[in-house]
Amino acid sequence: MSTVNKQISIFPLLLSNFIGTMGFSIVLPFLVFLVIDFGGNALIYGILAAIYPAFQLIGAPLLGRWSDSIGRKKVLLISNGGTFVGWIIFLIALYVPVWDIYSIHSAILGSFVITLPLIILFLSRTLDGITGGNISVANAYLADISTDKSRSKNFGKMAISSNLGFIVGPALAGILGATSYKETLPVLAAVFISLVAFLVIAFMLKESKVKIDKPAATPSPLVDISEKESIRQVFSCEPKECYKISNPKNLTFLDVFRLKNISLLLVLYFFIFLGFNIFYTSFPIHAVSGLKWTVTEMGVFYSVLSGVMILVQGPVLRKALQKFSEEKLVVLGSLILGINFALFMFNSTVLVYAALVLFALGNGLMWPSFLSILSKRAGNTHQGVIQGVGSSMGSLASIIGLIVGGLLYNWIGSLTFLISAVVIFIVFIISFKLLNLKKPV
Repeated sequence: MSTVNKQISIFPLLLSNFIGTMGFSIVLPFLVFLVIDFGGNALIYGILAAIYPAFQLIGAPLLGRWSDSIGRKKVLLISNGGTFVGWIIFLIALYVPVWDIYSIHSAILGSFVITLPLIILFLSRTLDGITGGNISVANAYLADISTDKSRSKNFGKMAISSNLGFIVGPALAGILGATSYKETLPVLAAVFISLVAFLVIAFMLKESKVKIDKPAATPSPLVDISEKESIRQVFSCEPKECYKISNPKNLTFLDVFRLKNISLLLVLYFFIFLGFNIFYTSFPIHAVSGLKWTVTEMGVFYSVLSGVMILVQGPVLRKALQKFSEEKLVVLGSLILGINFALFMFNSTVLVYAALVLFALGNGLMWPSFLSILSKRAGNTHQGVIQGVGSSMGSLASIIGLIVGGLLYNWIGSLTFLISAVVIFIVFIISFKLLNLKKPV
């Protein structure tokens, strides 16, 4: 296998990521209202949110390993196809009768009713989760086509494309959800958007790992697909040339942890996602019950947050990388994030928006830098499987964080945000070890 082509344009990947994120974020402002209307509470909202990472925990390592063997593009198609079907099932949930199946009244779990629409929503999230390796595979794709010089910049661009999606998605939800059709139009938009993302990958994205092995009597050079492949070959109208795909040694979950310095990064991956997801469950419930926000106010919050994050992950991150190493930005960003989560404890919209700025600054400096460090340490050979295991660590932390966040908010209310702050301060302390790591060869 020759070296990976660094000349492939990242625009189709950024476009696909933007479209996919927009499709996901379009339901964020009203999902908590939908769960409550269907009979759920904070715990059910947390469990519903945890279903996706729970099944992603199963699917992401497999998809990551497949991407190392069969190529990134095929796996991204599988993942986005699952998302498209998942949104169709989600749409069905809006139109089935709200039949009560089982009700629970508990001092620990709270009061809620399991209804038919809730079950269908769970099915939708399950399918999307089991095929949800798109983030880790997209990160591996980005690592394939990045040089050491462009790596941080490319991961910053990926973060910006996500945040643009998070601006447009909630804004669309606010506009479409204000009509008499309520949640139907935003979900229909999510179905259409996920289909567009699938088509962008299918027709615009070039493969980053697959090479062509020219048949000959003597050993033949490997030629990049993009130089030889025609549209007729893609649709099997012409005979295809013989593809030779890299098949690196399969690493088990434990093998990945034994790789030098990878275990430290995976532990950080876990705690980052744990702190964030305790917050992600708690905040929508807090916005509804504590701050008394409407769907429109929720949409404005998510849009403003994403807008500030774009500013941070664009010019601010570029300036910061000129003065500080990626390792130092992880340390600084995690400190800012810990302070941010503590501010959410107060029932004050002013403090919430102050926390929003700190959230954007801390996350914008830390997360792209962390992903860049991980991709450098992973190298080329096992990039997909290491990104997949990282995604699994994130998924495991998300499952725990989302469910625990729902339970904690039922018990202690806004003090739950203090737990998120403590977890991120743990990340801050552990991340000092990154400063002592030797540069990868």
